[in-house]
Amino acid sequence: MRTIVVTGGATGIGRATAELFRADGDDVVITGRRAETLAKAAAEIGARPVVCDATDPEQVEQLLAALPGQVDVLVNNAGGNTDFGRSGDSLQQLKENWLANLEANLISAVLTTAALAPRLTTAVVHLGSIAGARGSGSYGASKAALAMWNADVAAELGPRGITSNVVAPGFTAETEFFQGRLTAERRQTLLEATFTKREGEVGDIAATIHFLASPAARHLTGQVLHVNGGALITR
Repeated sequence: MRTIVVTGGATGIGRATAELFRADGDDVVITGRRAETLAKAAAEIGARPVVCDATDPEQVEQLLAALPGQVDVLVNNAGGNTDFGRSGDSLQQLKENWLANLEANLISAVLTTAALAPRLTTAVVHLGSIAGARGSGSYGASKAALAMWNADVAAELGPRGITSNVVAPGFTAETEFFQGRLTAERRQTLLEATFTKREGEVGDIAATIHFLASPAARHLTGQVLHVNGGALITR
């Protein structure tokens, strides 16, 4: 039985990922900021909940006390686009908007990975985004930075046999990402951009994360794996 830590594990992709590892019989710890939502998800999937804001160094340090001495897999799923609904009418507000996305999507992963690194044995998987390759304001920039930083993590942990990769979803249904602001027209545009002509599902992303934590992916590291139905192709 392995120990798996999934940040932001109460909803969406994080929850689907936690469920997949639990199906293997792994000990799964899910973290998040919303205590009630976290506790409900943990009870339903049989995971252990730990309330933790991954952007707060003190809370990340406290997380360590709730974890065993060995953590096999870390999934840095916490984050999202904090720019929805924000205005940038002043330079001060613009700065705050950009810093909020950097904290949510990059700093959260940096802090959690640094804290757990001494205990890791197998893999780190970070949740990126198609926006990190296409450019999308502060959110896209934060995910692009995450992808570049991943190379440093892979180089640092590689000698210990630990892999580090980014899974970058395209449009994925059943998540809180769009915060109720996705119009029918925008949804259709995103759907038509794919080769598969279907919406991505949280299970698609969770399955890729699960694979990266398996022995089959032990020689795959430092990479960004795009899971988007062909909406963005790479070579």
